[in-house]
Amino acid sequence: MNAVPAPLSDSAGGGIVKPAGMVIALAALLAIAWMPALEGLPRSGQLMLAILAFAVIVWMTEALDYAVSSLVIGALMVFLLAYAPDAAKPAGPGMGTAVALSLALSGFSNSAVALVAAACFIAAAMSATGLDRRVALTVLSKVDASTNHIVIGAMVTGFLLSFIVPSTTARVACLVPIMMGFILAFKVDKRSRFAGLLVITAAQTASVWNIGIKTAAAQNMVAIGFIEKQFGVGITWAQWFMAGAPFSALLSVAVYFIMTRMMKPEMKEIAGGRATIREQLESLGPMTGRQWKLLVIVVVLLAFWATEKVLHDFDTSSTTIAAIALMLLPRLGVMDWKESQRGFPWGTVLLFAVGISVGTALLKTNAAGWLAGLIVQHLGLQQAGAFTILMLLSLFLIVIHLGFASATALASTMVPIIISVLLAVQTPDINVVGMTMLLQFVVSFGFILPVNAPQNMIAYGTDTFDARDFVRTGLVITLAAAVLLVIFALTYWPWMGYMTKPA
Repeated sequence: MNAVPAPLSDSAGGGIVKPAGMVIALAALLAIAWMPALEGLPRSGQLMLAILAFAVIVWMTEALDYAVSSLVIGALMVFLLAYAPDAAKPAGPGMGTAVALSLALSGFSNSAVALVAAACFIAAAMSATGLDRRVALTVLSKVDASTNHIVIGAMVTGFLLSFIVPSTTARVACLVPIMMGFILAFKVDKRSRFAGLLVITAAQTASVWNIGIKTAAAQNMVAIGFIEKQFGVGITWAQWFMAGAPFSALLSVAVYFIMTRMMKPEMKEIAGGRATIREQLESLGPMTGRQWKLLVIVVVLLAFWATEKVLHDFDTSSTTIAAIALMLLPRLGVMDWKESQRGFPWGTVLLFAVGISVGTALLKTNAAGWLAGLIVQHLGLQQAGAFTILMLLSLFLIVIHLGFASATALASTMVPIIISVLLAVQTPDINVVGMTMLLQFVVSFGFILPVNAPQNMIAYGTDTFDARDFVRTGLVITLAAAVLLVIFALTYWPWMGYMTKPA
């Protein structure tokens, strides 16, 4: 498999931002931790707000590597919360390091973390066997030489990979080298509009289908984890797909027209385009035994996901873990342990688990509820309708996402607060679980800046387009997503009962 283009190195500005971000994060941590007690907020809750401020600034400025920041945040939770009384017993002694440690590690016991780790193994298996590349080339070999049709082929490929590669970064890391191979084989200028169109569209399509497919991205698992922890109920793969797939499908159509109009390719056809793609596919040779086995495992797993709570009671995490066990078995499997560890993103798993720990602590220390009270009061949400609440919180999430380079970090920070806000409003019959899912869709709106998501940075690292091309097209895509958000919030989602419970 071709090497994945690396994101561009830090600029001089980035060299200033990171140290400054660390200083600001520490200053915010100390200022909030040492300020006078806030009315209605337990001491442990105030310390968690201090840790939250530190985490948000570190994540927004990327002052620390995400995996390192997770360890630092975990350590802060242990040693700061150890000296604070339990929120349930505010007059008691400090909870101690043992209790604080269990809270800092609580995210690791969440079933969603196991699902994210298992998803990384599936992505590793796809890469190790080359099945992802074969699927991509097979789809694209069916496309004719028209440049617009090649773009459609890339989008269809991204859509199909969303079902079988549960990692946005891995999907784009698979697609981008293929796109770059086409560009070189077609003898197209690397800095042409066609090259930029192809690469940006591949990255944006990956983000769009994070909305419609529950297992397509780690940040979705954050919301699922908090929902299960708070309410004891889950959202099945099919329920998520029913709610989000129509939105993703319409937004995909919008992305196609936006991209092909705003970055209109210089040529209408690529001479010998289909033949070039077929040559690359033929060079892979016939399907190997490992690829057939992996394909069967993934298709069966997808069937289990889609029929959860319909034909069986096995949840998504359980079936995925079973599939990973099969993949790693001698002879029956498709890779051994050492092979599965090549490039395995343990930092992503660590960030995910600690992010859930932070969210859980925000809820348990009443910090999330206290913040939610402020938001509800200042935005006037007490008696607001479900539509107004959804629109205001969506706008807030779209704006704040501009400062985050990880949707997983954004979800870990905001989903507990969103849940608390939804519990605090007095809107009759509001569907808190459904609304949390819809707002999680908005967390995936990282369309504007290259730094808003790892997949965007992989695309940007190809040097096929300027940042302003990504920004100007991303702004229009975000506007289209916002328009669809309004339409769905007035029609489909209320009809399906996702915003309010049936009377």
